[in-house]
Amino acid sequence: MTANTNLPFDLELAKTCSQAFSASTGIGCTVSDAQGVTLCEHGYGCASCELCGIAGKSRDKCINAHNYGMTAASRFGGRYIYFCPMGLTCFVSPIIGDTTDAAKITVGPFIMVDKQDYIDCELQENFSASPEALRQALVFLEKIPLISPEKVQELSILLFMSAGFMNHLSEESRFMTMARSDSLQKEISAYILQMKQQPSSFGYPFDMEKNLLQSLSHYDPRQTLLCLKNLLASLLTGSGGNLKWIKARLSELLVMISRTAIENGAPEGNAMLLLRRYRKASPSLDSFDSLSAWTVKLIGDFMEEYTRCAGTGHTAAINKCLQYLDVNYSRQISLESAAQQIGLTPAYLSRIFKKETGCSFNQYLNRIRITKARDLLRYSRMSLSDIAMHTGYNDQSYFTKVFQRITGMSPGNYRKKHSHMKK
Repeated sequence: MTANTNLPFDLELAKTCSQAFSASTGIGCTVSDAQGVTLCEHGYGCASCELCGIAGKSRDKCINAHNYGMTAASRFGGRYIYFCPMGLTCFVSPIIGDTTDAAKITVGPFIMVDKQDYIDCELQENFSASPEALRQALVFLEKIPLISPEKVQELSILLFMSAGFMNHLSEESRFMTMARSDSLQKEISAYILQMKQQPSSFGYPFDMEKNLLQSLSHYDPRQTLLCLKNLLASLLTGSGGNLKWIKARLSELLVMISRTAIENGAPEGNAMLLLRRYRKASPSLDSFDSLSAWTVKLIGDFMEEYTRCAGTGHTAAINKCLQYLDVNYSRQISLESAAQQIGLTPAYLSRIFKKETGCSFNQYLNRIRITKARDLLRYSRMSLSDIAMHTGYNDQSYFTKVFQRITGMSPGNYRKKHSHMKK
């Protein structure tokens, strides 16, 4: 594959990092972009994996799993260990672009459990209908290394630190290029000139800030950048050219932008990246032109990613939430605990949950619990109070009320009518 010279990160540096990691650990290492396209591979990595093909499965599922791994790594501290659709283990660390993750380094596949256990469970399940395919899979499995869970944890930290070093080197030169953007400087200067021709006003421009955050909430990139440029011009004319004061106000503004974006569904890691990058670059931005050009470019790239993910990120978040409910329905879970698990605010999760599923969070949770209760009433001799506790209801009377509302009959009558247990 021909290298893309327009990539928003240093591909050659990523190749060097990947090659060194693979050579030193003996595990396959792959660099791929944010869409899952492989850019390079060292060792026996995911791009060379044959299990999906042998099982007759599309590689799209594998790519989706790796892309989700990158998203989860950004959300949970820069590294993430996960299983591919064939049950093999991988871990990943993101490569940072201008304002968001542009690519990833994926290590794997490898086996993290006892190899015979993997064969008896994962392989038998995927190849039960085809003995010949199972034989091919067993041959392929000899190429896959076996790594203990303890070592995997340490290796994932090592990859995270390697990727972090590479991201740091890339960042040093990027903001200097942004600061030399003549077109952006001219555009900001034009707004400053307009502001100077208007009657002077003192104090912080709260109305402009409010308009900026509203346009961000409405997923309007063009209006957001227009509001930002107006705000920058106002800050300059109102500060008397005090660059230190302007930087402090921009730092506060980026905190508010990050919070607004998170409340409206942006991944928390990506949103907070705005503030981290600004604080890192700020000391070297020694003029208003470089500061304004860099800030506009930062927000512009973030908005492009933010609006692109606004509609597509719902499905993954809701699927993760549904999995959380399916596993934890018997516990005392809430909208708040589920939102915390998937990295969204409760208000935003409530809104997109209703939009994606057609029912509220609590309605869906009750349906899961009552479905499980039906099975227990049919096939077990558990008492009603035990069934209530087992399905997440501390109060048997409340359980009875919910059950009757959903099924149209009481738990006792349902058991009499549908029980399959013989006396």
